[in-house]
Amino acid sequence: MSNALTQKILITFGFLFAYRVLAYVPVPGVDTAVIASFFDGSGGIGGMMNMFSGGAIQRFSIISLGIMPYITASIVMELLAATFPAIGQMKKERDGMQKYMQIIRYATIFITIVQGFGVSMGLQAMNGAVLIDPVTFTIITTASMLTGTMLLMWIGERITQSGIGNGISLIIFAGIVSGIPSAISNTMTSVNTGELSFLAVIAMLVIIMATIFAIIYVELGERRVPISYSRKTIMQNQDKRVMNYIPIKVNLAGVIPPIFASAVLMFPLTMLGQSSNEYALMVADALKPGGIAFNIATFVLVVFFAFFYASIVFNAKDIADNLKRQGGFIPGVRPGEHTKEFINTVASNLTGSGAFYLALISTLPFLLINSIGAAFFFGGVAVLIIVQVALDTMRKIEAQIYMNKYETLGSVGL
Repeated sequence: MSNALTQKILITFGFLFAYRVLAYVPVPGVDTAVIASFFDGSGGIGGMMNMFSGGAIQRFSIISLGIMPYITASIVMELLAATFPAIGQMKKERDGMQKYMQIIRYATIFITIVQGFGVSMGLQAMNGAVLIDPVTFTIITTASMLTGTMLLMWIGERITQSGIGNGISLIIFAGIVSGIPSAISNTMTSVNTGELSFLAVIAMLVIIMATIFAIIYVELGERRVPISYSRKTIMQNQDKRVMNYIPIKVNLAGVIPPIFASAVLMFPLTMLGQSSNEYALMVADALKPGGIAFNIATFVLVVFFAFFYASIVFNAKDIADNLKRQGGFIPGVRPGEHTKEFINTVASNLTGSGAFYLALISTLPFLLINSIGAAFFFGGVAVLIIVQVALDTMRKIEAQIYMNKYETLGSVGL
């Protein structure tokens, strides 16, 4: 392993360690024991938020909101970029991308302030949770959570730039993984007390293993569209490695759709849960995690974001243009526009299968495990994020190792 790769891995672990330390820094003015006891029995939106924040909300840490405000802001900007050409063009330009990211940061600040204010109002309604006067508590809570979310956003960006893997995904990954030991311990306690049968645990393990195998099988799957080259191109590149197929993954969108879907559902549910309006509370109760409405909403949102994000990350026109410039073609398909349409058709069919797979994995295992009475940590979304982020990080480590070998061979050849 090269020094550069070792340094990237150490930087990643260092920032993730800092993230876990922040999860234990509480907001001043609260009785954390009261909040912890509330979330111990929370199976609704509170339990889901606690999972994504790595237990920070149970301790009422300054990072209780997690990275979700940043993700919500990113979703809004991606939708705007797809709707308004000027914003989409801004994203493609180097200087424009900096402005684009700056807008996301400002939007994150706004969303965090709104959510922090809502959380402070909800805690004031909780008997014995707040130890100081309401106005001071609201100001301190909102400012603390804003600081925590900004720190998380910075950590995520630094991991992406200087470490290995996607920083935001790794933060969510670390948060979920950190809660697994506690979830296992609680499950064993439930077995010992008779609340959960041994057969239920066996069934849960079977569901989890089946989910993991299904995720690995699909994530490693790809459609290889064959490419042929003219004789002239082959002769010019005989000393170079030429790709003889276009790999198109079954799941082009990766782990983003379930994360986006969770963020979209958590934001309104957080606000509705603090409302005193009976209709708002009815909606919040209907969309409670584990319910039919929640799983239908998750299924629909995951499918939508799978198609939406795949259309952003996969550009058939660029692939067709590059292929034409390199003197390559797909057998039986004319270069240019026809190649673009063919690749688009293949990608769309694969995205349909990938979206359905993501939606099923995000809902079906959770429904089965929830019926058993197990924790959120063993549901489909949690397992999906863990496995996908682990696979993606491994791919990037392998790519870095290959790049280092290539550079070493190049320097030896010189």
